[in-house]
Amino acid sequence: MTQGDEPGWEVDPTDEWGVAVVATVGRQLKLRREAVGMRAGDFGTAVGYGEDMIYKLESGKRIPRPEFLDKADEVLKAGGLLAAMKEDVKKVQYPKKVREQAELEAKAVEMGVYVGLSIHGLLQTPEHARALFEVSQSAYSEAELERLVSARMARKSIFERDPAPMLSFVQEEVSLRRTVGGTMVWRQQLEHLLEVASLRNVTLQVMPTDSGAHPGLSGKIEVLKFEDGTALGRSHGAFNGRPTSDLKQLRILELRYSTIRAQALSPRESLAFIEQLRGDE
Repeated sequence: MTQGDEPGWEVDPTDEWGVAVVATVGRQLKLRREAVGMRAGDFGTAVGYGEDMIYKLESGKRIPRPEFLDKADEVLKAGGLLAAMKEDVKKVQYPKKVREQAELEAKAVEMGVYVGLSIHGLLQTPEHARALFEVSQSAYSEAELERLVSARMARKSIFERDPAPMLSFVQEEVSLRRTVGGTMVWRQQLEHLLEVASLRNVTLQVMPTDSGAHPGLSGKIEVLKFEDGTALGRSHGAFNGRPTSDLKQLRILELRYSTIRAQALSPRESLAFIEQLRGDE
C-alpha cells in the first residue's frame, strides 16, 4: 500500500464547505501538474503516491494530507500556492460535527460543563481518547482512529488562547475511576487532569458517587457564553438534546449547572481526591 492509499480520508458528502475546499485543492493540483507537463503517474512517483490516488485527489474524492501538499508544492514548483491550502485542508480532515464544536469553543469566553460517565473530550489525553474510540464497536481503521484522535486533540487549543476563557468542569467520580486504556493510560489521564486543573482559568470539580440525586443525572450539561453577550446551551436530558439559545431554557441549564457545582466537591477537595485516587493503585 503506497502512502495516501489508506482508508478514512474520504470527504463527507454532507459537508458542503469541506467538499468545496477539497474540490478547489484538487483543481489546483491538476492545473499545476499539467502546467509543468507532468503525467499523473510520474507525479505520483515523485510524491510517493499511486497514480490512482493522484486522480482521486485531483477529482476531489479524497482529502490530501498536509505533508502531501508541501511535497506537491515543491515538486510542481507552485511557489507556495498549494502549501497555503494546508490550514483549510486540516479543518476538513476533522468530522463536520467536531469542527463545528471546535469553532464554538474557540469563540467562547466562558464555558461550564458537567459530564457523567466519561471524561470530557477537552480533558482527555490522546491515549485515553484512542482507547475510547477503539471500544466504540465502529471498526475504525488506523487512519480513521488517527483522524478522530487528532480532531479531538485539536480542540484543546482553547487552553492556549489569549485572553484565556474561563472554563469550568464537573466530572462524576465514576468517570475518574474507570481505567480506560489500562492502568498506565489511566494514571497519565489523572496526571493530565491535575495539570489542567492547575491553570488559573480552569476549575475542575468532582461529583462524589455518594452525593445523592442532582440535576445532572439525566445527562451531560454544557453552557457556552460569548463575548457579545449571547450564549448556547445543551443537555442530553433537556430540550431533546438540541443546542438552545433561548433565554428561558438557558436559565434552566445554568441553574442546573449551578446546583451541580454546589453539590460537588470544592476545587481544592477535588484536586486532593484525584491525587489520592492516583496514589491508590
